[in-house]
Amino acid sequence: MIIYSGTRATFLKDADGFIEDRVAEAYLKATGRYAPDAEFRAWKASLVEMAKVLRDPALPDEMGVGIEYQIPQSSKRIDLLLTGHDLDDTPHLVVVELKQWSDCKVSDKDGIVIANRGGGAEREGTHPCYQAWSYAEALQGFNEAVYEGDIHLRPCAYLHNYRRDGKIDDARYSDYLARAPLFLHGLDEQERLRDFIRRHIHRGDRAELLYRIEHGRIRPSKQLAVEAR
Repeated sequence: MIIYSGTRATFLKDADGFIEDRVAEAYLKATGRYAPDAEFRAWKASLVEMAKVLRDPALPDEMGVGIEYQIPQSSKRIDLLLTGHDLDDTPHLVVVELKQWSDCKVSDKDGIVIANRGGGAEREGTHPCYQAWSYAEALQGFNEAVYEGDIHLRPCAYLHNYRRDGKIDDARYSDYLARAPLFLHGLDEQERLRDFIRRHIHRGDRAELLYRIEHGRIRPSKQLAVEAR
């Protein structure tokens, strides 16, 4: 289930108003429930920042934009999906994990970082780049449209409030940073993220890939060896 789907053009138009209201309306329609306050605040903060990234005339207006995709056979949700084709006309799906964090602590446990994940207390959990990569792996494994469609998945993480401090990008996380690039606060980081998207999406698909994912059959697949937490 994808809560909100459209093109870059429609997303930016909605972001000029109150994008969080549009997503909340779609959430209520899809689930029959009102969105929790924490979710609403997260949409308001992070989607406006993502709109700044996507305000780039070099990005195609017909690029697909999907918000809140529920991964099949899982409680996990992908924050943002971007779809289109590269210069060779290969379909690409950019998976974006969004976080509002501004600080964290390094852990010696593999792929684990300590941060405030809501509720006021810091706790252990997976690194955002690990999350993005594992979500892409799950999507590849469970969704038949992705598995059989020769679709290239490109995960990344965008922490728009986080200034580079050597902790979130500590060498202990280098393996996951390589699998899913990390983008942080600042104009230079915004441009790095735009460049990442431009490299993979040159032509829009009018959100066709989002439709295929939404209606794709679920493949029988074993659970990931390590599930994002």
